[in-house]
Amino acid sequence: MNGSATSAKNCSAIGALPQPVLIVDALGLHYVDSTHTEIAVPTLQELAKMFDHSLLQPTLSDVELERGLLLARGYDVASVCIKPYAVKFAAKLLAGSTVQASTTIGFPHGGHTTAVKVYESEVALADGATELDMVVNIGKVLSGEWNAVASDIAAVVRVAHAAQAKVKVIFENAFLQDAHKIELCKICGDVRADWVKTSTGYAETGATIDDLKLMRQHSPAHVQVKAAGGVRTYEKLLEVYAIGVSRVGATATKAILDEAKAKLGG
Repeated sequence: MNGSATSAKNCSAIGALPQPVLIVDALGLHYVDSTHTEIAVPTLQELAKMFDHSLLQPTLSDVELERGLLLARGYDVASVCIKPYAVKFAAKLLAGSTVQASTTIGFPHGGHTTAVKVYESEVALADGATELDMVVNIGKVLSGEWNAVASDIAAVVRVAHAAQAKVKVIFENAFLQDAHKIELCKICGDVRADWVKTSTGYAETGATIDDLKLMRQHSPAHVQVKAAGGVRTYEKLLEVYAIGVSRVGATATKAILDEAKAKLGG
């Protein structure tokens, strides 16, 4: 994982592996599973479909938003997560492609009332969003008011699922202890959220390997994991993929996928 030159054929020296491990050696990049058997690196298309291209920076102009949407469509990523006011424009520009229009709810601090989050969700869905990235009420999490936290998440999930849309629940792990994260994973499973997500990308820290492992371990199989903030290279993308991350929020989409194309020869 640290980029050291380790031959896949000699990887038995590292002992038992609890999950697939990325090996970097003179032959390139490999995965090795718990039995030390090499497994396939994902294709360029599979990697592209991990990306939620982020267009959330407050300073982005409409021209820059359009440019970002066209980039995402050209690279055939999973979705574009765009500022709420631009969802209708995004859905129109992405129509006919497989790239989803997504947006944020209760962003970035999560302190909106549940009623406001539900209204935001309804407007976004009406404008064409098919995925919603909502922020938990961080203060309620830190207060241990778990019924209120669960009710808040469940309200958005209900509205989204009624419209055949999906929900990613942002924890903002920079502010939380592991016990908070574990309880949030349980709640998200109980209310049938579609993803748990590390962060907004605007806190002091973003996705960490330890957090991603923790979230995958404590989330049920029907809940996927999204990393936001901190994935900026092809090698890091493969590292989080090996953990079980299915989505990555990124602004460096082009650079990472160009690097992947060069490495994979695709």
